[in-house]
Amino acid sequence: MGPGIALTFALGGLSVTVLSRTAGGADEAVRKARSLAGVLGENGLITPDEADHAVELLTGSSHFESVVGAAGLVVESTPESLAFKQELFQRLDRLAPQDAVLASNTSGLSITAIAARCTRPERVLTMHFWNPAHLIPLVEIVQGDRTSVEVVERVRLFLVQCGKIPVVVRKDRPGQLGNRLQMALMREAVHIVGEGIASAEDVDSVIRNGLGIRMPAYGTLEHMDITGVDLGASVMDYVTPDLYNDARAPESVREMVRRGDLGAKTGKGFYDWSVKNADSVRAERDAFVIEVLRYRRRR
Repeated sequence: MGPGIALTFALGGLSVTVLSRTAGGADEAVRKARSLAGVLGENGLITPDEADHAVELLTGSSHFESVVGAAGLVVESTPESLAFKQELFQRLDRLAPQDAVLASNTSGLSITAIAARCTRPERVLTMHFWNPAHLIPLVEIVQGDRTSVEVVERVRLFLVQCGKIPVVVRKDRPGQLGNRLQMALMREAVHIVGEGIASAEDVDSVIRNGLGIRMPAYGTLEHMDITGVDLGASVMDYVTPDLYNDARAPESVREMVRRGDLGAKTGKGFYDWSVKNADSVRAERDAFVIEVLRYRRRR
């Protein structure tokens, strides 16, 4: 995620330093960010001049203290460990300038908890990019219990300047906004397969070729307004009693975990990954996203 986030900021006109534990790691991250700029340029999503200017703004470093000590905005993209992030943010809080904004790219941890050891929690927030960060427009800004509203607005305006579509999550809740919606869909999808209602292939076909294909232009709540809130409420009353409502993952997916069927990384999950290729699936996803972005750019 780091290289995509770095490129986003550079496209917004910010001088960006990518930090890594080693100089080699930092150089590789910059190389990757420059490669992503090439992808955007080749597909007409940025101009050659924009790509060249962004590349000039990217540097790498392994000198943590000196870089953080001069930064106006720090965004971490590290493993999802609360203890690790708390220790890191305590250090960032100590080293960064008084007016620096400290942001986490966490996809679900509480930003209030992450900032618990900071002396300036009002300047700490979540800035959650969706993968792949150089393509997906959405960025979720999560406001912690003590995050300044003024800081949130400054960050929101900056992300707009970077070409992103930020949303503000005003309450620090598990899963933020996007992952809460995604988990609701994922939980029911797993339940449907586990109950034998439909196959994994047919569940994914419904998502890809039905509701999913219209979602880039037609939100769920827009759909409810257009079809009628009264109808929506009636359907909810009829359907929701039969949905999966336990406060944990369905037993069928827990059994998969016990068997070691963990998906592409083990060769088997809902699909047989000896005959499917995860890189090809990701490439097809990215190609589709690029086409959607090109369509939006032409409008």
